Amino acid sequence: MTERANRAVRAAAAGCAALVLGAGLAGCKASDLPEAKNSPGGGSATSAGAHGTSPLVDPDGTKPGLAAITSRKDKDAARELISELATKGRGPKTGYEREKFGYAWMDTADGVPLAHNGCDTRNDLLKRDGQKVTFRSGSDCVVVSMTLYDPYTGKDIAWKKAKATEVQIDHVVPLSYAWQMGASRWSKDKREQLANDVLNLLPVSGSLNASKSDSGPASWLPPNRAIRCSYAVRFAQVAEKYKLPVTSPDKSMMLRQCGA
Repeated sequence: MTERANRAVRAAAAGCAALVLGAGLAGCKASDLPEAKNSPGGGSATSAGAHGTSPLVDPDGTKPGLAAITSRKDKDAARELISELATKGRGPKTGYEREKFGYAWMDTADGVPLAHNGCDTRNDLLKRDGQKVTFRSGSDCVVVSMTLYDPYTGKDIAWKKAKATEVQIDHVVPLSYAWQMGASRWSKDKREQLANDVLNLLPVSGSLNASKSDSGPASWLPPNRAIRCSYAVRFAQVAEKYKLPVTSPDKSMMLRQCGA
C-alpha cells in the first residue's frame, strides 16, 4: 500500500475516533472505533443497531465482525485502497486441492494472529464474533452455543454446535480464487497463512457461504447491501497483504460498492 493510501486509512480511523471527543463525524458508528468494547460473550457490543468493526480501523482482522462503511471520507479511503490493487485474468483451477492450504482450521500456521494459542482457528473466530458464547464443559476453546450477527444477511443466528453447519467460516478471498490468481506458485507456509489468517475469515450463514463458493466480487456480493463496501475493503485488504491481483471485473465491482 502506498503512503497516500496509508494516510487515507489513518485519516478515516482518526475521524471515527473523534466521536469520543464529541466531534460527531457523520457516518461513523460506535463500532467503527479502534477500541470497540467486547460483550461478556466475546463478541462486539452493539448500540443503535451498529454491529462489528469497520475494516478501515481493523487492518489485521482481530476485532469482531464487519461494520458498514457509510461516511464520504471513509468511502474515499476505501476506494483509495481498492484502486491500488493489481489486476490480471483468472488462471486455471488445475491442481487445486483444499489440502494444499493445510488441514482445516489448523492452529499451527505461522505468522498470523491467534495462531499457536491452543485453540483451532474456527473456534477462535466463533469467540471473536459471537455473543452470549458458551463453551464445552472444562474448555475455554470449544464453543457450543452463541448468538452470531451475520454481516452478510444483517440477521442474528442463534447457533448450537449440534447444528454446526448453520454457521460456516467464509474465506473472504476464496482459496480456489487465490490459487487461480497466483497462490499455486506460493510456498506451503504462505498458503497455510492465507487459509488461517483471521483477516480473511468471517463466521456467516452456512447456506450463504455455500452459495458464494469460490466467487469473486463481480459474481457474488453479500445480500446485505449496507455491508458491501466493507466486504470490498476486506477483500482488498487480504489481496494487498498477500500481493494477490484481482480480476478487472472484480476490481470494478469493488469500487462501485464504495461509490465509484
